[in-house]
Amino acid sequence: MTNQTATYLAQPDDVHRVLLLYSGGLDTSVMLKWIQDQYQAEVVALTVNLGQPGEDYDVVTGKARQLGAVEAHVIDAREEFARDYIAPAIKANAVYGLGYPLFTALGRPLIAKLAVEFARRSGCDTIAHGCTGKGNDQVRIESTIATLAPELKVIAPVRTWKMGRDEEVAYAREHGIPVKGGSEVAPYSIDDNLWGRSSEGRWIEDLEVAPHDDVFQLVTRPELAPDEAQTLEIEFEAGVPVALDGERLGLVELLERVAAAGMRHGVGIVDHIEDRIVGLKVRDIYEVPAAAILLPAHAELERLVGTIHQNQFKAMLDQKWAYLVYAGLWWEPLRTDLDAYMDAANAQVTGRIGVRLYKGSARVVTRQSPYAVYDAQLATFSESGGLFSQEASPGFIELWSLQSRMAWQVRHRDQG
Repeated sequence: MTNQTATYLAQPDDVHRVLLLYSGGLDTSVMLKWIQDQYQAEVVALTVNLGQPGEDYDVVTGKARQLGAVEAHVIDAREEFARDYIAPAIKANAVYGLGYPLFTALGRPLIAKLAVEFARRSGCDTIAHGCTGKGNDQVRIESTIATLAPELKVIAPVRTWKMGRDEEVAYAREHGIPVKGGSEVAPYSIDDNLWGRSSEGRWIEDLEVAPHDDVFQLVTRPELAPDEAQTLEIEFEAGVPVALDGERLGLVELLERVAAAGMRHGVGIVDHIEDRIVGLKVRDIYEVPAAAILLPAHAELERLVGTIHQNQFKAMLDQKWAYLVYAGLWWEPLRTDLDAYMDAANAQVTGRIGVRLYKGSARVVTRQSPYAVYDAQLATFSESGGLFSQEASPGFIELWSLQSRMAWQVRHRDQG
């Protein structure tokens, strides 16, 4: 009997049939065999496709069955991920810590939700994941399971088995477990999906070391990007991107095409120091070409159609939305409440934004919306066109600055 620190954690006697979130990598492959040996339990492997590039899912499921999984499933969840997770994030201009567009944080509650559905469908009593005790993903996955399926138990072998990387490799060798990619130790810990890619480990943990070239497997290094700029015209309807360069596309395809353009032009590299919710401060290298283009484009269009008061207020709610998602509280009612506001605030965020890509930069260059709170004539120094009289400005200035002027005079009256 182990010490139970949470009611949803499985005790050995609870575990008979396990739904394993399986990627095909070293950790989850070792877990698949280890769970069978440790618990004498059946394992159902579940792999979720959120748009990870270059993945051969036939190989992944074949490997799972080879290692003893009684079932091996792959779910293509790209459409659901784009529609129900990325689109709300775009409406909320969702960035955490000034640099992280939440791609992993958005994916984890969906993965855990699908794990719950498949665990129930497959008659599993326990869900297993490969998160460590140092990251945020354990919070995102376990809080989702505990929320949606309090009857299911959780095991997290990587967090409890005390095996380091070398011990895992030795275990894999001993049990004939092939390692993904054919190498024993991957150079970096990678996570990726439609919305971005993260790299951790090795030199990245040394803050005095500049990024090595070999970490960039998605985005072209800016100095190697084309010498000719490219301008993308992105059309939004009610805050969601719907067309690229005049062609209407489904959201998944649009994300992929925007990402491809960004990758080619070196857009979306983020070298980021991040405050994790578990108390650690970490460094991550992110490659987020789609997010680095679409988020600024959306924010610009939103500013164009919103009043100053809407724009100032929404920025505060955007920050709260991003924090809730980052912190693993996707199912928190406040996030749903905020979604209702985001939908209302985006009702008129419709129009076209031109974004110029050039050697690592993505710069908004054109804007158009039928709902723009903008008048070209008012913006010039010519006559105002009758909407207001410039001669009224001095009276406005006197009233606008009245309290500030009075306060300054009160505070300086001893100086004459």
